[in-house]
Amino acid sequence: MDFLADLSLVDGPLWWFSILAGIGGALFLLWRRSGKWPLYVGAAVLLAVGTVLLVHWLLIFVTSTFPAELPPEVLAWSIPPVAALFLLLLRIPRASWRGRAAGVVAVLGVVLLSSVQINGYFGLHHTLGDLMGTAVARIPPLEESLKRQPAPAEAVPLSQWHPTDDLPTDGILRKASIPGTVSGFEARDAFIYLPPAYQAAQRPSLPVLVLFSGQPGAPSDWLTGGALRSHMDRFAASHNGIAPVVVVADPNGTPDGNTLCLDSRIAKADTYLSQDVTSWIRQNLDVDADPGKWAVGGFSFGGTCAMQMGTRHPEIFTSILAFSSEKEPALAKERRKTIEAAYGDDEAAFDQQTPLTLMAQKRYPGSAVYFGAGARDPEFIGYMNLLANAARNAGFSVKTTEIANTGHSWDAPSMGMADALGFLAARWGIQE
Repeated sequence: MDFLADLSLVDGPLWWFSILAGIGGALFLLWRRSGKWPLYVGAAVLLAVGTVLLVHWLLIFVTSTFPAELPPEVLAWSIPPVAALFLLLLRIPRASWRGRAAGVVAVLGVVLLSSVQINGYFGLHHTLGDLMGTAVARIPPLEESLKRQPAPAEAVPLSQWHPTDDLPTDGILRKASIPGTVSGFEARDAFIYLPPAYQAAQRPSLPVLVLFSGQPGAPSDWLTGGALRSHMDRFAASHNGIAPVVVVADPNGTPDGNTLCLDSRIAKADTYLSQDVTSWIRQNLDVDADPGKWAVGGFSFGGTCAMQMGTRHPEIFTSILAFSSEKEPALAKERRKTIEAAYGDDEAAFDQQTPLTLMAQKRYPGSAVYFGAGARDPEFIGYMNLLANAARNAGFSVKTTEIANTGHSWDAPSMGMADALGFLAARWGIQE
């Protein structure tokens, strides 16, 4: 089973098999000895294009399943399996049972190819184990020995701490349930990264990074698409075992939930993140209590949520990592639908919670924000530049980065994380 779990979805045998299966399936469906068959093929392709665009329009503007339009690459790869299905339906009436069975196999081949390519674009699942959730399922709960002790020894400042010869080379991952004691919010398990320095007999005062995933999604997405552990281990390896304690918290509660990261009619997500999560971290983990050593970050919805936390609660989070952030929280493409769901007719109440409004009204001396967006993601580059200008005007220290060869996918935070951690390290005084 470990062999299957380790099969790569982005290269290697399974990836090449999907290409061969997809090409083979397409050729089978496209070929037929009939003078009118090319016309049927053209009609199937046009019908598939129309179907995909119609469904996309319904998802965005009618059902409001997504607050932003899907990337063109994803729409393009959605067309082949739909066209393949239409071609199969055209072949069935005159086909034998063997021909029908072969047609079904051919369609599955095209579906496999498109699925692998769409997954490759989003960069969420790198292996079959990521897709099946087997690796994440094996992460153990946070044990008592790793928690903050009732009478902890005085932590050593980072500038005075030195690693010992027996220090582990890798960090560890754990999971924990963070209750909504104040908010009443029911969240999924959080995931926690503890660097090698945390495992030392005498722990240094370590900084904190709280992360949020995209929507739809789950906290575990930072472990798969975000490759969190490998990025943190590499950072720790070049900084004497020191890296932030990372807590990937859940702002949404369910895979398709969207709380807007606000206290509203939907949920008290802001209270959960700013009070319940932060109190739990201070009570259960040995970390630096100085807000100057606390950062918040995320991707897509999570990046938007990070901007909200950093602008609404600068007394808690003085540093922000905003990867592919929206300009403001959104449930739907139409702003009106978001406001109605969260605050009824009170547009002013919603506006007062958005980062752009807050940064126009307040000053943030001592705060800093790192913005990153995929170079092939023009809509979110526009949001990044809009937010960055507002942040500079509000007194933030700002860095913006267009991440090469990426769109609106997990490749953006994964490829940008090393630079973002360098940004934080300079603020935290962590030396190589």
